[in-house]
Amino acid sequence: MTDHSIYIIAEMAYSHDGSTELARDIVAKAAQAGAEAISIHFTHMPEYMVRQYGAGPGRVSAGKDVRPIYDYLEEISLSFDDWRGVVDTIRKTDLDLIVMPNDNTSLIFAETLVPDAYVLSAACFEEHDFIAQVGSTGKPIYLRVGGATLEEIETVVDILKNSGAGQQILLYGHQNYPTRPADTNLAALTRLKQLFDLPVGVAEHVDAEDDFALIAPLLAIPLGVVAIEKHLTHDRAEKGEDFESALNVDEFEIFVERVRKAESAIGRGDIGTDESSAAYRRNVRKRLVAAAHIRAGDTITDKLVAAKRADEGISPVRRDEIVGRIALQDIKPDTGLTLDMTGPAA
Repeated sequence: MTDHSIYIIAEMAYSHDGSTELARDIVAKAAQAGAEAISIHFTHMPEYMVRQYGAGPGRVSAGKDVRPIYDYLEEISLSFDDWRGVVDTIRKTDLDLIVMPNDNTSLIFAETLVPDAYVLSAACFEEHDFIAQVGSTGKPIYLRVGGATLEEIETVVDILKNSGAGQQILLYGHQNYPTRPADTNLAALTRLKQLFDLPVGVAEHVDAEDDFALIAPLLAIPLGVVAIEKHLTHDRAEKGEDFESALNVDEFEIFVERVRKAESAIGRGDIGTDESSAAYRRNVRKRLVAAAHIRAGDTITDKLVAAKRADEGISPVRRDEIVGRIALQDIKPDTGLTLDMTGPAA
């Protein structure tokens, strides 16, 4: 799926605001910015939500939370035919297709698109029959575990495993429009990885206007994440749905670049075996040089040898190999000492 160790997912969510043109634009931006996959949501509203589902903070983006949520989401949801066209656009790029069906009808439609992976919505975490159906696809599953208890996660992991799911990845994070840095709780990644022996990823939702939005995902890298999901929008200034934590394309490009630099800087944990370390040793280590003028025929004593930074000369750890030998030539002060300048003691 990727040549990198960390898989970067651009989450479209509802950033398209009901426009196929904007959806296609976000796809193009995701590919341009260096994402490796794009995540899209499918929803059949009559099956997903009751019409009287109340408005309120934390349910949709700011400014939209005073409207009847059903009507609002229905208005900005794309039809399955619209999505089919958007997916055709995705398939013309190098992006992997990850889909999050929010209900059975959406899952049936999603299967016709042959996605590369599925996302299990946090909304469906207690819907065990639906979870089993997602698992029965045999595809990799990203589990949105934000907000779930450990017991709930264990139950879902077992259901997916028993239903034939592919690789499971625990995707940690939740959306509070936006989520405070203090609520991001990246330390949970380490615990999830240890408890479930599964790969983990992060889907933090820090305010995109905050510089920390480009720092938070980097902090997850040394915690062992294999995937980072980040919201992407066409223009955050327009304040469409999910805008709070969504990056513009130029910011997403910076995000991708920093992730790649960070994972490169963290490295594999090898110590002293790479060429960079070898070059550093060659450049900074001291070598043995003549501490004074040495004439041909002189016995090299300890006082005639010094350790200094120099381009030539044997290592100081080999001092005993040269002390006591006979100089075969005149050696000027600060000349690097090598065994071929000397012969064995008489």
